[in-house]
Amino acid sequence: MKNLISYGIAFLLAAFGLLTLFLSASVIFDLFGIRAKEGNYVLFIVWANFISSIIYLVASYGFVKNKNWTSTILGISALILINAFICFIIYIYTDGVHETKTIGAMIFRIVVTIIFVAFAYFTINKKNQININ
Repeated sequence: MKNLISYGIAFLLAAFGLLTLFLSASVIFDLFGIRAKEGNYVLFIVWANFISSIIYLVASYGFVKNKNWTSTILGISALILINAFICFIIYIYTDGVHETKTIGAMIFRIVVTIIFVAFAYFTINKKNQININ
């Protein structure tokens, strides 16, 4: 049952990572005309999402293999996103041009990442601590 949960979380994380990778790479490299559809995107936010997408994919492997470092790298991803969001808020207050949907999207992404951190910690790290003792 616990393996099923780990595989389910790994699948969701990989799907989230692949979607994020596709969307952020499409904006960065101007693929499929997505850059024009995104409007006033903020490049450092797109790059933070791109880096996080790669971390999500690596972390999904960590879930499957029950690696203790999974929660750590997801925590790093959360910190990257939080720092980018703080910079984004400063950018907004200095009259930076942006899409208002980015605020909600970043809050959603940060919350989802923190949820994945918690899942990694409680399903992998805690389980491995019990197995050691």
